[in-house]
Amino acid sequence: MILPIMALGNQVLKLKAKEIKNDHKNLDKLIQDMWETMYNANGVGLAAPQIGKSIRLFIVDTAPFANDEELDSSERKKIIDFKKVFINPVILSKSSNLCSFTEGCLSVPDIRENVKREDKIVIHFLNENFEKQTLELDGLCARVVQHEYDHIEGILFTDKISSFKRKIISNKLKNISLGKIDSPYPMLFKNTYEIK
Repeated sequence: MILPIMALGNQVLKLKAKEIKNDHKNLDKLIQDMWETMYNANGVGLAAPQIGKSIRLFIVDTAPFANDEELDSSERKKIIDFKKVFINPVILSKSSNLCSFTEGCLSVPDIRENVKREDKIVIHFLNENFEKQTLELDGLCARVVQHEYDHIEGILFTDKISSFKRKIISNKLKNISLGKIDSPYPMLFKNTYEIK
């Protein structure tokens, strides 16, 4: 089932999400609904807070990035094959090297800004079968995972841009929170906090 995506301004997007247990009610259905919702919105990642659930769960499928002509064949292969469910993830380490990339977000439609993130991470998590996993990620895979990880920490990519940039796009951000936009996918709007 395709679920509505919470827009900027919904308080759930600002909360630090809670861990879940393997007996979490209807978890398989929730994950399936998240895949459907993400693909319907042409996303590459979706975190549970974005569908109104303040739990430490997100999904990632970076295959759409494989069409980028600037990628070499090894990076393209990594991206095409990177489809995962992350439950109760913990980032164990990040490199000190920062890379800038233009990011967008399904909860903040029609806004894209450059965000600096670490180019390598090590992350520990449980998969959909609650099996322990540890991955070392770099490049676009690391970036997408960090973006979704931020969601379960109550952080949006717009929190990572400069106050000057935020000021420039403040009217757009306000319109999103008020629902004064046309979205190609179902969204829920609620003006619940002041945009700074």
